[in-house]
Amino acid sequence: MSTSPSDASQDDDAVVIYSGGMDSFTVLHHAIHLGYRIHALSFHYGQRHARELDVAAQVCRQLKVPHQVVDIRSIHGLIDRSALTDSDRDMPGGEYDHDTMAATVVPNRNMILLSLAIAKAVNIGARRVFYGAHGGDHVLYPDCRPAFVQRMNDVAAIANFDAVDIVAPYLEYDKADILADGLAMGLDYRDTWTCYLGEEKACGDCGSCRERLAAFNANGVVDPLPYRQGGR
Repeated sequence: MSTSPSDASQDDDAVVIYSGGMDSFTVLHHAIHLGYRIHALSFHYGQRHARELDVAAQVCRQLKVPHQVVDIRSIHGLIDRSALTDSDRDMPGGEYDHDTMAATVVPNRNMILLSLAIAKAVNIGARRVFYGAHGGDHVLYPDCRPAFVQRMNDVAAIANFDAVDIVAPYLEYDKADILADGLAMGLDYRDTWTCYLGEEKACGDCGSCRERLAAFNANGVVDPLPYRQGGR
């Protein structure tokens, strides 16, 4: 599934949008495996908790990868009508369906984050921006679909003097496929956080937890994260 490491040299810089979740964790290592010199970029946009960001910082310290957390909480009032950004809203549980997923949509999130990541790439002379859109999100999230990635690439090619490619290596794959690729790279997924809640243990009931657990089950592997319910 991964492209040959010969696609890049150690002199090639790339920006990776890295949330700290299992998808972006795999993308980060995928880009490292390809031979890029990585600049990890995380965003604090007013999400309900910063657990993922703490995990991301820890992983980058371990890997000695430059890591920048961009605080854009000032835009929270523009994107606060989501269960992911409004702590007064109930977090939907159970299996993903249209209503459950719709409640977790953050307006224009990937366009905002990609725009800032492209700016970072141009600023440091990087040619590519990696992010973790995948096929499992195509049903509802327009900013994870191939058409969106293509249009953003079209814009990224003309928005600056230097073109930047947006790379979504798992765009046509689901979460089980992403996990399979990560396991093949020997990755340890205890160094990730997926749960929509920022508690000591993952809830095991939100759509994100259930999707993660299904991916581990599909690969015949036990999720190393502790769960307070439904995860073991």
